[in-house]
Amino acid sequence: MKKRTLFILAAAMALMLSGCGNKQETTEESKESAAGGESAYAEAVDILNEVVKQYGEDELFAMYGGNQENAVMDAPGKFDVSKTEELKMTLGLPEEQAGNIDDAASMVHMMNGNIFTGAVYHLKEGTDLTAFSDAVKENILATQWMCGQPDTLTIIDVDGQYVISAYGEAEIMEIFKNHALSALDGSQVITETPIA
Repeated sequence: MKKRTLFILAAAMALMLSGCGNKQETTEESKESAAGGESAYAEAVDILNEVVKQYGEDELFAMYGGNQENAVMDAPGKFDVSKTEELKMTLGLPEEQAGNIDDAASMVHMMNGNIFTGAVYHLKEGTDLTAFSDAVKENILATQWMCGQPDTLTIIDVDGQYVISAYGEAEIMEIFKNHALSALDGSQVITETPIA
């Protein structure tokens, strides 16, 4: 009971601190990050953990994170970027883009990745964020889906150094997008498109 009360209080505080709606103002810190300065996030998994902290108890779903060898249950996990085939098969990252990242993390719906799959990639210095995002988008939209098809693809730029790609069921995607934009400094939607 104490745990639940603490969780509710923490969620209420997070809501009060985050304010209403999407962040429209750009802080000096996020401007510096977008201009190639230091990111507010040490690792890709930190970004997904920040998003998950925003979820209410009724919004959370059974998930796992990371690649097969380093799987984490009920939380996002670090994804080994040397596993290029697994990055492609599990997260939709084109193999030719694997050389443009030096860190990755994932959170995937435990029952079916088509319900929700989210990934964060840290881009190597000099990588064109727009070209990277376009390649991810094209690859995911060209996927031949088994066991159901996701509804929506969303790609989010986080401080000019990280890219979030997520696809899944429309309602779950909307919740994820709203929490990501609320929780992450310097985040903005690059792409939001139906998957036909």
